[in-house]
Amino acid sequence: MTGKTISNERVAITGASSGIGKEMALEVAKRGGVPILLARSEDKLQLISQQIQYETGIYAPYYRLDITDVESIKLTFQQIYKEHGPITTLINNAGFAKFDSVLEASLDDAKAMFQVNVLGTIACTKEVLTYMKDNHYGQIIFVASQAAKLATPKASVYAATKHAVLGFANSLRMELHDDPIHVSVVNPGPIRTEFLTIADKTGEYEKSMEKFILEAEYVAKKIVQLIKKPKRELNLPIWMGIGSTLYQLCPRIVEKVAGKQLRQK
Repeated sequence: MTGKTISNERVAITGASSGIGKEMALEVAKRGGVPILLARSEDKLQLISQQIQYETGIYAPYYRLDITDVESIKLTFQQIYKEHGPITTLINNAGFAKFDSVLEASLDDAKAMFQVNVLGTIACTKEVLTYMKDNHYGQIIFVASQAAKLATPKASVYAATKHAVLGFANSLRMELHDDPIHVSVVNPGPIRTEFLTIADKTGEYEKSMEKFILEAEYVAKKIVQLIKKPKRELNLPIWMGIGSTLYQLCPRIVEKVAGKQLRQK
């Protein structure tokens, strides 16, 4: 078992069938918690659940869930509570991107990104809030993006969805001021997962950002650490978080100095 134990935690993870979702599930189990796996691909979830049990001895329940289907979200979370008890931590991880210029962007892709990245996240959050408030305990972690703070060309719609997630999380934190429920937002830079392959079919963005790409295992460990040690916001890597803060303070200067790098898509 690595790191601080989270043996009393039941951690629901959306988008758990691959990438950092899968790595977070493994990390939760290694620390003694019970990861509850949620994603559309039941076959992948079953394999990951088997891997987790083999490597850690912990059974990770899994549920097929399409977070664009609000009714399915309600029924799935009700089933989780009935079969496994209250969710103590929800990690809103599901999301995807398509990198295109505004003129070339498909409105169908834009609608799908908002349904998954924003509306699905809101719906899952609403399903755990009542139980967490009743139990006077809980944590909600939002996996946003550096794009939530610093938009770049060809990521207009994706950045808009992550701006929305960040705004929703910050408002929710204020609403829960008098409740013992922690709200954290994680803003990672590019991560070496299938996410980049889906976002940019050309592979040019991943190639141009190679030296800045984070490893999924590293990001997963940093996120899972928040369960024991919550914080308002986690920016990965730290220097990129500093850069996005500078952009908010003096956007014209940052665009002038770093514009060429920001256009690497």
